[in-house]
Amino acid sequence: MSLHPQPNAPVPPQTRQVAQAAFPHGNRYLQLRDTLGTLYDDALFADLFPARGQTAQAPWQLAVVTVLQFAENLSDRQAADAVRSRIDWKYLLGLELTDPGFDFSILSEFRQRLVAGHAEQRLLTHLLACCQDHQWLKAGGKQRTDSTHVLARVRDMNRLECVAETMRFALNRLAALLPEWLAHHLQPEWAARYGPRAEEYRLPHTTAQRVAYAQQVGQDGWWLLERIADDPQAAFLWQVPAVDILRRVWMQQFRIEDGQVRWRVENQGELPPSAQLISSPYDVEARYSRKRATTWVGYKVHLTETCEDEQPHLITQVATTVSTAGDSDTLPHIQQGLADQSLLPSQQLVDTAYVSAELLVQSQQRHRVELVGPARKDQKWQALAGQGYAAADFHVDWDAQQATCPQGQVSQSWVRTLENGQPRVFIRFSQKQCGPCPVRVQCTRTKRRAIKLRADAPYHALQAARARDKRADWTLLYNHRAGIEGTISQAVRGFGMRRSRYVGLAKTHLQHVCIAAAVNLWRIVDWLNTVPLAQTRQAAFERLMPPAMT
Repeated sequence: MSLHPQPNAPVPPQTRQVAQAAFPHGNRYLQLRDTLGTLYDDALFADLFPARGQTAQAPWQLAVVTVLQFAENLSDRQAADAVRSRIDWKYLLGLELTDPGFDFSILSEFRQRLVAGHAEQRLLTHLLACCQDHQWLKAGGKQRTDSTHVLARVRDMNRLECVAETMRFALNRLAALLPEWLAHHLQPEWAARYGPRAEEYRLPHTTAQRVAYAQQVGQDGWWLLERIADDPQAAFLWQVPAVDILRRVWMQQFRIEDGQVRWRVENQGELPPSAQLISSPYDVEARYSRKRATTWVGYKVHLTETCEDEQPHLITQVATTVSTAGDSDTLPHIQQGLADQSLLPSQQLVDTAYVSAELLVQSQQRHRVELVGPARKDQKWQALAGQGYAAADFHVDWDAQQATCPQGQVSQSWVRTLENGQPRVFIRFSQKQCGPCPVRVQCTRTKRRAIKLRADAPYHALQAARARDKRADWTLLYNHRAGIEGTISQAVRGFGMRRSRYVGLAKTHLQHVCIAAAVNLWRIVDWLNTVPLAQTRQAAFERLMPPAMT
């Protein structure tokens, strides 16, 4: 399909007349069209379409429908039916009442173009630009960030299910791609072993039987891979995703020992970490992860929103990562995304998972953003006891490269080193100094005291953050962060953010961007209609209690 950008036409008179008659008290879609216009334009997506060929459906309309179907949790077919049948949608899209709409498959094709062109972020960025034009959004001020888990569109399988289902997946793909070749190599027992879907209740129950079954599956998969390697005419099969997944899973789950395929032993360092381990052949990017008592296979989404009292609270940035990615590792990408949109805040409210000494410095130096979150505590026994001499009790002279203990003794050595790629300073005191010290039991459990500190700037940033956490006004400032929990709840309960509709990280990110745009649209309407923000819910008996008692 080709694109020939057309100027956005106004709402047809008949559509306007009927819509206003049908909704005399107003409608959110009518209000959005009257306030924000068409939301998008064809030029925004011009690079995703060829210049020649059959004329495509107006991309700006497809973009609006894509956001609306996530706003109302509709399938492609239901969204296409809504375009044909609903007056408020026709009003927002500027369609005649007699317009028949389009085939539902066009929406899937449009999403594929967005993902292939890495253009999914435009759905949110352009909407935020419109909000900036209306003075609802501006750089600076406070923004808050938090994350939640996202379930992949696959079953949660154990190791045995995963390898059996991977073999079944590869056989089914080869049967469709090269049936004659596969028929020549099929083994008679494979129909019973891999025909039904691999599920726990079908698998052996005793440990010995399960190990024997795993060995058999491993030998079957290895035999199939060897047949592909031995046949020059089948060399192209290595480029088939299903065969590549089979090879990768077998490398992770099995090892070759004395020419035999062996099932790797769990909890003995033989398996790769969760960040690398494939959990399902149907989505090789989904990863198993755990956060406190929650375990899942899938991804993680990070939401950042504004939280100024005099403006609507709008989601400004969405980051989708694999589930094993740490929050602190994602924060630089979040801030860079905000910088690219010229929407960096002056203060970014986060929880402890996003805070480190290095990030406190990096946020301030690179983006002029004050990272506000509970600083990590000193976990050494001296600090935890509250009675000993912690590292913070020592005076550090960075210019002279020496530290002075609370008893006035000066350090003997100062060594710069690296720990996990980060600079550290290792300080030691003399045994002659620490041995006769009257308070040595409160300072160290060894013969002499040693202190490991971060580099100069991260060290001072961490100490300042810990001091800030003890101030009287800290709670009042940090309470603003709690509102992001409500935003995540709205996105999860109202828009299905926690369950991926699609397979793969890129398509899951597209879903999250569309949901963020839909949340913003609803909040804009509420802001225009002066709908107050919901308050934290209380139990019925709590509302009866006097303020002093609660």
